[in-house]
Amino acid sequence: MLRHSLPTLSALLLSGALLAACGGPAVKDGAAVKEETTSSKANKAVNTASSMLGKPYRYGGNNPKGFDCSGLVHYSYGRAGVKVPRSTDAQRKATQPVTLGSLQKGDLLFFNERGLRASHVAIYVGDGAFVHAPSSGKRVRVDRLVDPYWKKNFAGARRFLGL
Repeated sequence: MLRHSLPTLSALLLSGALLAACGGPAVKDGAAVKEETTSSKANKAVNTASSMLGKPYRYGGNNPKGFDCSGLVHYSYGRAGVKVPRSTDAQRKATQPVTLGSLQKGDLLFFNERGLRASHVAIYVGDGAFVHAPSSGKRVRVDRLVDPYWKKNFAGARRFLGL
């Protein structure tokens, strides 16, 4: 009897999991709770950018032979099937501002460097960390927003619409 009921039990558990996944918004104290989730395309861009750790910085670079900051964003989102402008300024203009409190994986972080407004871009990977191609002579790496340099030069977070 157990042998026949195991497939039925598995089917019931799978059905319950599927229904829970499609069941609508989470509820807390009788009210719907808005939960922002990272899109699959943003997740793919984060995974692609993270897989480029250690690749060299190269001015104008937008492939694994070498990246500049906006080239890493362009390449990573391109691999996720999202057409993204190539330059840092165009990426800033193509995105919508978000608050630090609503950051999601895949959001773009902009920094003011060398006295230039929003001259550096990085991809947020979660838990206060971001991946980026820092500058000449360095390699793609992960840094944290709490680092004094990045905290001081932070210019804002933005998100591509529709992701």
